[in-house]
Amino acid sequence: MEATKTRLSVYDLKGKVVDSIELDGTLFDGTVNKTLLYEVVKMYQANVRRGTHSSLTRAEVAGGGVKPWRQKGTGRARVGSTRNPVWRHGGITFGPKPRDYEYTMPKKAMRKALLSSLNARLSEEMIMPVVKVQLKEAKTKEMKQVLNNLKLTGKTLLVVDVVDENVRRAAHNLQDLTMKEGRNINARDVLVNEHILIEKEALEKLAERVK
Repeated sequence: MEATKTRLSVYDLKGKVVDSIELDGTLFDGTVNKTLLYEVVKMYQANVRRGTHSSLTRAEVAGGGVKPWRQKGTGRARVGSTRNPVWRHGGITFGPKPRDYEYTMPKKAMRKALLSSLNARLSEEMIMPVVKVQLKEAKTKEMKQVLNNLKLTGKTLLVVDVVDENVRRAAHNLQDLTMKEGRNINARDVLVNEHILIEKEALEKLAERVK
């Protein structure tokens, strides 16, 4: 039985349909694994944590070298230091220390999560393929005009096959626009943006990547 196809229109930078692209319907069938997306996005977020948090133990807090009062005879509880964790200004018991939060998940899981994120955006009709993103000059207003032509508002991920310097510089000052090469995007990149503006060639390679 021949596999079904998902067909998308391909636009030029003026917002006109000039071509189309077919995606494998057995992959791009709208299936979204929310549990896997949660786990993978959590991993990506953990991997960018700096982990520089630190608290002082009783051995590291300044002061506390003198015993507050003698051991016996005062009627008060015995104590050896004013930097005891139960005292105000004392050390912290089991407090946070610098650590590395980075971990990895299986490549197959990350690939399936990327596919799920693309399916989620496809079902919302938020993926817009374009022929090629090229600008004559590295001017922000030209990039902004492209987005206006394509009627894209809100956070947008621009996915290119190869980074063009003019496009990179023009997109740099647009707060709601992020540009990445197709080989570098992941599920989190897709999910944190409302719209995916992607070059046709980059989409074809991305479809091969998630098989």
